Amino acid sequence: MDGPMRRSLTLALSVVLLVSACGVVRNSKLNPFNWFGRSQPAEVVQLGQKPADPRLLVEQLTQMSVEPYSGGAIVRATGITPSQGWWDAELVEVETDDPSHLVLEFRLYPPVTNTPVNTPRSREVTVATTVSTIRLETVSKITVQGANSARSTRR
Repeated sequence: MDGPMRRSLTLALSVVLLVSACGVVRNSKLNPFNWFGRSQPAEVVQLGQKPADPRLLVEQLTQMSVEPYSGGAIVRATGITPSQGWWDAELVEVETDDPSHLVLEFRLYPPVTNTPVNTPRSREVTVATTVSTIRLETVSKITVQGANSARSTRR
């Protein structure tokens, strides 16, 4: 074998070895897609001090997910309101005694006028927020809560 052929073969073998190691990283904690699992129903966290936010908590929380992105994670939640027309939804962080537990409240304003109830699908509200990589270093559990329900996920 001459020089260029040997280099090509060495490069090809190196690539094969590198790609075969990807299966190990796929299941490890180094892979950001493994940071948080699926959300599970959880108990609403009772907080001593109420926030100054005048918005109400969503009545029923139905879904919650944590999706990695280059700057940290996106926490997304979906809730069902009693009627249509609720607005200015936001996930608001509340302080807890445990720095490894991030608690977010799903808050929004009620409609200004009377609005129809209609189907549950038409009353769904989805909101998301980002959590930085630096903040995620200390977090092992994320909980999103509404007035009557909460969902939680762990690393």
